Amino acid sequence: MSDNEERWDSLPDEILTHIFLSLPIKSIIVCTSVSKTWNSLIQNPTFISTHLHHSYTNDHNLLLFKLVTQPVNPEHKANNKEVYLLYKEDDDGFAEELTRFEPSNHIFRVVGTCNGLLCLSDDVFDFNADRFFLWNPCVRKFLQLPHPSVRCATHTDADFYASIGFGFDPTTNDYKVVRLLTFACTSSRTEVEIYSLSTGEWRMLSSGLAPQCALGPRQPRAFLNGALHWVAFRVINVNKAHHFVLVFDLGDEVFREILLPEELPPYTHDGFLCAYVYIYGNSIALFHEDYSSLHLNIWVMKHYGVVSSWTKALSLPMTYQGGFASTNYIPKAVGFTRNGKIVLEMNGGHLMSQDLKTQEIKDLRLIGCNYNFVDAYVERPFKFGMGVISPSLEGGGVITSIIY
Repeated sequence: MSDNEERWDSLPDEILTHIFLSLPIKSIIVCTSVSKTWNSLIQNPTFISTHLHHSYTNDHNLLLFKLVTQPVNPEHKANNKEVYLLYKEDDDGFAEELTRFEPSNHIFRVVGTCNGLLCLSDDVFDFNADRFFLWNPCVRKFLQLPHPSVRCATHTDADFYASIGFGFDPTTNDYKVVRLLTFACTSSRTEVEIYSLSTGEWRMLSSGLAPQCALGPRQPRAFLNGALHWVAFRVINVNKAHHFVLVFDLGDEVFREILLPEELPPYTHDGFLCAYVYIYGNSIALFHEDYSSLHLNIWVMKHYGVVSSWTKALSLPMTYQGGFASTNYIPKAVGFTRNGKIVLEMNGGHLMSQDLKTQEIKDLRLIGCNYNFVDAYVERPFKFGMGVISPSLEGGGVITSIIY
């Protein structure tokens, strides 16, 4: 064995790297325990960066689904089941069901996924919940974030809610969780609180840097080009609100705005625009629930940042007779697959996809109900070495680091 180890360790790093890149994730994890040389090479930042690029280039068809398979009822949580699945989009099949790290009757909301990490929030039943987790399901390890500074326990006299984002800052190689805090009883600017994985702490963004606007609670976000995107609004008068895409760059931590399509009305439901932004290829898309015409409209920005390139790609009636798997269904947009197909949830929780160009409809053979999530996913096996102690996923032992 000693001779074999020396023989393998004598191979040039370039050859070992090429071999490791061709291995499945679980085999790479095993290789970290073979020798100090292999572990050092796999944990090297250069290999980590190469593996990420290789994963995006070659493993481009993997989707992550989070399904809630029973109606969400906070008083009957035992009836709810949260399931995470890896789905091979091009092969039209399932890779595996991922192991949960919480009791099966607890429901989380997926804030977002980035480079194989998921950010989860415990705010399904409470807008002001302040429990957040970073989870790498590939290696079954997680990190519970410390409590943020602004929460109900510290602001007992303030009525507020938070919109949350998660992404990667390539300028500092750091992951960040961003909370945009909207206080209902004031007209002051949105307050911004940022968690940095490299420091393990929350901090408030300097006052005056956030624009004066508001966001809806649990507002979906899109992470693209190193920036987070939400739909935000400013109240102009009692009958009109100005809506726009609020962009927060994770590198320089500044805000900017992208205008919405001019054809959109100032509001459509309860005085505000029911619209959400998602990633669409290398740009963004807008899901607009138009309650005046009872249509779900999907707009895509063909050229990122170019307002004139907004194009209505699809318009679906929000009530059908004799439709998919039901005599009466209302489509709800869940997200996009990596190849640009929209995922829709129908009555009964059936999930289907529809091609925006060909209009082809496909049954995904998945059933969920409320708070479902889909996004492109890349498996990552690498350690951050944060030294965080957490309960084991399997109920025994401890976890000493979150995985990168």
